[in-house]
Amino acid sequence: MRKERELIMGTKKGANIGARLDRLPNSGWHIKMWLVTAFALLVCWSNGIGGSVQNILLNELHWLEPGTKLLAMWGTTYTAGQLFGALVGGPIGDKIGRKKSILLYEIIHIIAMIGGAVAPNVYVLYVFRLVQGFGLGALLVVLFAGFTEYVPGRNRGVWSSRNSFIGNWAHPICNGIAFLIVTTGVSYSMNWRIQYMIPSVLSIIASIIIAKKLPESPRWLESQGRVEEADAILTKIEKEIEASTGKPLPPVTEEPKEVKQLPYSALFKGKLLRRTIVGSLVLIGMNTIQYTLMTWMPSLLKSMGYDTSQSQFMTMFGLFGAPFGIFIASLIMDKIPRRVMGVILLAAMAVLGVITGQQTTMTALIVTTFLLNTVIYMYVCYASAVYVPEMWPTSAKMSGSGFCNAIGRVSNIFFPFLVTSVAAGSMGSTGVFVLISIVAVVIAICILIFGVETRGESVEDIGNVD
Repeated sequence: MRKERELIMGTKKGANIGARLDRLPNSGWHIKMWLVTAFALLVCWSNGIGGSVQNILLNELHWLEPGTKLLAMWGTTYTAGQLFGALVGGPIGDKIGRKKSILLYEIIHIIAMIGGAVAPNVYVLYVFRLVQGFGLGALLVVLFAGFTEYVPGRNRGVWSSRNSFIGNWAHPICNGIAFLIVTTGVSYSMNWRIQYMIPSVLSIIASIIIAKKLPESPRWLESQGRVEEADAILTKIEKEIEASTGKPLPPVTEEPKEVKQLPYSALFKGKLLRRTIVGSLVLIGMNTIQYTLMTWMPSLLKSMGYDTSQSQFMTMFGLFGAPFGIFIASLIMDKIPRRVMGVILLAAMAVLGVITGQQTTMTALIVTTFLLNTVIYMYVCYASAVYVPEMWPTSAKMSGSGFCNAIGRVSNIFFPFLVTSVAAGSMGSTGVFVLISIVAVVIAICILIFGVETRGESVEDIGNVD
């Protein structure tokens, strides 16, 4: 193996990092990388506690009042922070590296959560809430996109889907913790502060684990011309896998490929411009459809004649489709071409959206919303954890993924106004479900026409944009 590495490093194309990583068998090392990343995704839940904290501030402490602009800004402030975090965080991640950027955004997010926990009033809390959004927006980009560089192309979709599966348990876990805190009898003035402190402590633990266990991405190091560092890290990984499996690694059969450094402006020219457009549309579809179901479902059901308790029960039951959908996605992600997968899921959402809007009985609505949530979260997994993060060259991976995430979040600022207008129209709640279907059809057509295929491709082949 040493002679093989020396021969490879003697070329002008680097250390053949991509081919060496892609030929690695599934191992305990891959599981370790997955668990480290998944745990960090699971516990960075400043977004997951937003609803329960808002409820306390609005209904118990009256820091927020119904119908005020301050209340309306609760979600907008956080979304704006996430938008700028994704937009700025991506290029920084491409500049300083995967590990350093993950730790940087973890620190920003932790400080903002602790700051929120000790905020003396709602105005200070809003400042920290903006920073929380920034930290999380940047962190999600580097965690999802960066992880794609550590795993082989042949089953990258499965590994990334597993990350999404673990990460999306954050909301139900947050709600469970909020319920447990209430049962302890602690005062509401302390309740919401504790909800901020728990993820702060868990994120500190996650940061320590990342600092100790997560190596810098060899692919990123090679893209920066730091070939010797990349080779040293990968050699250590290869030895660890050989020791754990007790078998020699398969030989490297592919020739070294040129690894390019691309400027941020490359996202808006040539073949990468097409990916920028497709990635943005994919995430616009995800954010608008997911937002509508997560935020509006209780109100939509109430407008259809169900009381508050019934609508909450139906919404809760329907949301069980979320982990189920992501679990299903993790089983089939690498069995279906990416473009085909996206079109199928969007078409299914369009059909189920129309069907759900026409149901009139509780049982039928529970079944259809469960199925709709299942398909939506299969698409969430596909869009945010797999397809968009993997479609970029290494040197522009964070920048491309971050820009598309930012555009996707911009849609969350404007789409609620459209939903509100449609819901108040003649079609009422049925019109909102039809709107979901229209969005799904438009995005599906765009993926079918402009989408790029990435399933099973190496990061280096995907990055070949000549």
